[in-house]
Amino acid sequence: MTSVMWFRRDLRLADNPALLEACAEDGVLPLFVIDPRLWGPAGAPRRAYLTASLRSLDASLHQRKARLHLRRGDPVTEVARAARAVGATRVHIAADHGPYGTQRDQDVEAALAERDVELVRTGSAYAVAPGRVTNRAGEPFKVFTPFARAWAEHGWRGPVDAPRGVNWLDAAGAVDLPEPRTPGAIDLPEAGEAAAGRRWREFLDERVAAYDDDRDKPGIDGTSRMSVHLKWGEIHPRTMLADLARLRSSGATTYRKELAWREFYADVLFHRPATAREYLRPEYAGMEYDAPDGAFDAWRDGRTGFPVVDAGMRQLRATGWMHNRVRMIVASFLVKDLHVEWQHGARHFLRWLVDGDLASNQHGWQWVAGCGTDAAPYFRVFNPTTQGRKFDPDGAYVRRWVTELGELDAGADPHDPDEESRQRVDYPAPIVDHAEERREALRRWEQIRAG
Repeated sequence: MTSVMWFRRDLRLADNPALLEACAEDGVLPLFVIDPRLWGPAGAPRRAYLTASLRSLDASLHQRKARLHLRRGDPVTEVARAARAVGATRVHIAADHGPYGTQRDQDVEAALAERDVELVRTGSAYAVAPGRVTNRAGEPFKVFTPFARAWAEHGWRGPVDAPRGVNWLDAAGAVDLPEPRTPGAIDLPEAGEAAAGRRWREFLDERVAAYDDDRDKPGIDGTSRMSVHLKWGEIHPRTMLADLARLRSSGATTYRKELAWREFYADVLFHRPATAREYLRPEYAGMEYDAPDGAFDAWRDGRTGFPVVDAGMRQLRATGWMHNRVRMIVASFLVKDLHVEWQHGARHFLRWLVDGDLASNQHGWQWVAGCGTDAAPYFRVFNPTTQGRKFDPDGAYVRRWVTELGELDAGADPHDPDEESRQRVDYPAPIVDHAEERREALRRWEQIRAG
């Protein structure tokens, strides 16, 4: 019997249980389908990174005398066509637990069943698949800490090797891999399984020990930058957790907690799929919000006059990535200083972030907006100036991304330059008065509290 391995968010050969299952057949066709429903809304950075990752996977297959079979169109149609082209009786996948992916896979499964082809789900993009960890009553966790405890107690399987001795199949009907095109001079990270492995080993060797202290400092390279590799499955969290288990530093413990947050948000979205667009705490939908206007445009363009906010938004445009601490600062500014609903910011992030994971992105935004799980109290309104001074004390981050502030005099405060300095370097005045907007945000919050 022959099979199809349908790659999606698992663009790697090692530690891929679904691929091992597929390769146990007499022959396997490695397949990826460019789905217009996912490709269309994606911004140019996400498309470019995905293309580069697919090319890397194809190169790995070339080393094994194979190639990635690429199709473009509705997966319901294209997966069935690919299976028919090689006479496959099974299509293997890693389970997708997102709202769209779950429905898509059900539709594909039904279409395959009409042709007597089985859709086989093995593993997922997570160490513990969403829905597996529940409280004693069998209900999903609503708070992170008890989830993380139960998640760790549940445990996960160890990594598995890449398949060997595979009879790779080819078939007619494939389309060419698109060229990775990026807007302007955007600087994307290197894509692919090998790049993910190198970046991870570098982090373990050079930065994990100090991660606890350095992860909130955007001006230094203190994070792992592994989020994009996890997003596209160029590495599995099992692999990372196995490596972390051998370490005893506080940095390794904190990093494992960050992986648990990723899995918690995936679990929340699995149980509450509507929260990809709607409020987890619906009372916040009744708050008074402002429609996006020129201030929203200034936020997107990094021209708010608040240096750390502008640095983050410009870093996003330049690299397709933003430091996590700064993500929280810019999100708070949009929701609580500009009074714009979180969905507008979340949509902008998903368009530009190459690591834009639906569960982590949407629920990270809801956390900041006060309407999500473990939400920061709504009255916790980040002051962008003091946040900048706290986490970027020497101004290295804002001077790098807000290049005009690099021209300030040596003694000037890059987080709050005076009016004369702003005019001299052509940097805008603040578009709002933070203290005034904080009071306004709390007034609106009190209105929904009062019912």
